[in-house]
Amino acid sequence: MGKRSIAQEMCRDSKPALSSRLAQFSWCLYDWANSAFSAVVITFVFSAYFTQTVAADPIIGTALWGRTLSLAALIVAFSSPVLGAIADKTGSRKPWLGGFTIGAVLATAMLWFIQPSPSHALLALVLVGLGVIAFDFAAIFYNALLPTLVPHHKVGRLSGWGWAAGYAGGLACLVVALLGFVQSEVPWFGLDSDSAEPVRAAMVMVAVWFGIFSIPMFLCTPDRGRTRYPIGMAIRFGVRELLDTFRNVRQHRNIMKFLAARMLYADGLNTLFSFAGVYAAGTFGMTMSEIIRFGIALNVTAGLGAAAFAWIDDWIGSKRTILISLVSLITFGAALMLVESKSLFWPLGLAIGVFVGPIQAASRSFMVRLAPKDLETEMFGLFAFSGKATAFFGPLLVSTVTLQFASQRLGMATILGLFLAGFLVLLTVAYPSAKPPSKP
Repeated sequence: MGKRSIAQEMCRDSKPALSSRLAQFSWCLYDWANSAFSAVVITFVFSAYFTQTVAADPIIGTALWGRTLSLAALIVAFSSPVLGAIADKTGSRKPWLGGFTIGAVLATAMLWFIQPSPSHALLALVLVGLGVIAFDFAAIFYNALLPTLVPHHKVGRLSGWGWAAGYAGGLACLVVALLGFVQSEVPWFGLDSDSAEPVRAAMVMVAVWFGIFSIPMFLCTPDRGRTRYPIGMAIRFGVRELLDTFRNVRQHRNIMKFLAARMLYADGLNTLFSFAGVYAAGTFGMTMSEIIRFGIALNVTAGLGAAAFAWIDDWIGSKRTILISLVSLITFGAALMLVESKSLFWPLGLAIGVFVGPIQAASRSFMVRLAPKDLETEMFGLFAFSGKATAFFGPLLVSTVTLQFASQRLGMATILGLFLAGFLVLLTVAYPSAKPPSKP
């Protein structure tokens, strides 16, 4: 007998159930890994560094940052369905997932070279844009692994655990970045604050975090076997099948209605994330440090909500979980539009966080339950499209209404309209009683 590989030894187990749990844990750990990119690079640290220090001034920096993320979202939106369809024809998901993960990790590590100078702004935007695209493409194949890991009636809890792990991982990496690098009076490794080395080093730390914690998923989580299609034939067949899906949209009417509903409420969520800090500062007079503390607390409640609703999803179904979450978001959101006290902003805002995690996790599990067998990656490509295609609309609506009525409250209230519209469309989606068959 030949020697076992290191990967086989790590993932070997005499009990299939235990091996399955290891595979599921490793899959969730990827959520822990990649959320560091979202939390540190996109939301809190590098975004602020770019707009405040790298760009010529904060106004120009904010505009360039927003346009870069919008362009990346459009590229992801219109490439994802094609990419997913091709991947279904090649069979295995891990090679695609591995390639895009490496791309995101390398783009993040390269941010070390971004000096606090406008001459580095273009390189910074290119690297961030490539990182976002690779990150979102990787998510397509990561999500498509979910139905291979658990029975159909348990996808809700695993999806919820994954989202909860993601929130926890993002927060853990953010805390390390802030305490060890960004806000430390004496940064680790003797880094020079005058050349922004602590912030730049935090990006390298994120890349290492992302890469290392991704490894167990590649070693221990099973993948679907490769097909016999060469890549050229896989591309032709994948594109042809995607076109057939659109031509025969009536056969997938239920899925398309769900994707339309998600397009609406996901736009509401994305807009809420984008404007929450602006609303907290402008309407309630919160300082930057208060906003950061609130953002961290919000992520904690969202992670707890995702974990708690993981069992509820499998108990009452993904559709009901999303509907309950939307009703709660509308209710607490409406209250938040009316109150004027900062002391009330905190509990209402954190209550909203409780239902943000479940709606994201349950949307993923609902897609698993709706997707025809052997077309999961194509459907998750369309899922990615539904989350990105109209990403411009919510921010445009908020800014337009805010300017028209000179009121942040009325502007933010439009988000509730997106939640309500998504709720009404989702009511028309039939919950599947069994896994849909694959295409003949």
